[in-house]
Amino acid sequence: MNNSLKVTTYSDGGARGNPGPAACGMLVIGERGEVVAEFKDYLGLTTNNVAEYCGILGCLKLAHKAGAQEVDAYLDSELVVRQLTGVYRIREEHLRKLYDQVKKEEKNFLKVTYNHVPRTHPRIKHVDKLVNQALDEVPGT
Repeated sequence: MNNSLKVTTYSDGGARGNPGPAACGMLVIGERGEVVAEFKDYLGLTTNNVAEYCGILGCLKLAHKAGAQEVDAYLDSELVVRQLTGVYRIREEHLRKLYDQVKKEEKNFLKVTYNHVPRTHPRIKHVDKLVNQALDEVPGT
């Protein structure tokens, strides 16, 4: 992959019950609109916010592995976007740890931007479907 590559990522996380069985979905799109990576991950019992953080963290790791230098990230979690952009403080220690992991991953790139989009966005609907697929694959969820 080109070292100056800019990718667009879409991530979502969710828990059935809050807390409850949780998963995240990730999608990385290349400059020409091609799917660079797609992944879903069952997280066990946790909260929606943790699942959202795991989704963006996973996207950054996938983008780095693909050789991206810039990331334009889209999430439907207003809380996570506003925390990552410094608009909101982080009050919960468990979210602070995930925030710190995301900020560490950011150092692998020249630029990372975070954008809030509604859950009706077509790509967010796609990663939401990945979340539900991951949950459906685990018996009893």
